[in-house]
Amino acid sequence: PLLEPLFPPQPGASPGFAERVRQHKVRLEWVRAEPAGLRGAVRVLNVAYEKAVSVRYTLDRWASCAELPAAYLPAGPPDGLTDRFAFHLPLAPDAAAGATLEFAVRYRVAGAEYWDNNGGANYRLRGAARGPPLPPDSSAWIHFI
Repeated sequence: PLLEPLFPPQPGASPGFAERVRQHKVRLEWVRAEPAGLRGAVRVLNVAYEKAVSVRYTLDRWASCAELPAAYLPAGPPDGLTDRFAFHLPLAPDAAAGATLEFAVRYRVAGAEYWDNNGGANYRLRGAARGPPLPPDSSAWIHFI
């Protein structure tokens, strides 16, 4: 992948995840780096029917940032207490090369705002620097003798 998480990418699989969602109201559930960007899911406590979840992110250490809404997933968790939202941060392959993507999740509900910023460290992914492409006439064969 072009983005390497600097945190466990599946927080929802860790023990006590459901309790952390109940306590903090919002938690990142998982992320997956893809060639076209970053996909992930967020779990929120179902405080009220109307709610908004978004992901705020930066590639330049917060000199600038953007925010993207997450989409509600109707086939949510079976616990009846939480809802799941999905997001996709589209990134051009060149944008992440050598950079660090940082993000935090915002949950707005019932006049309140809750954040999951990975305990104050933000969720960070390091962009892998891409090597130069092989010339068209180069051979990728491995020869066994």
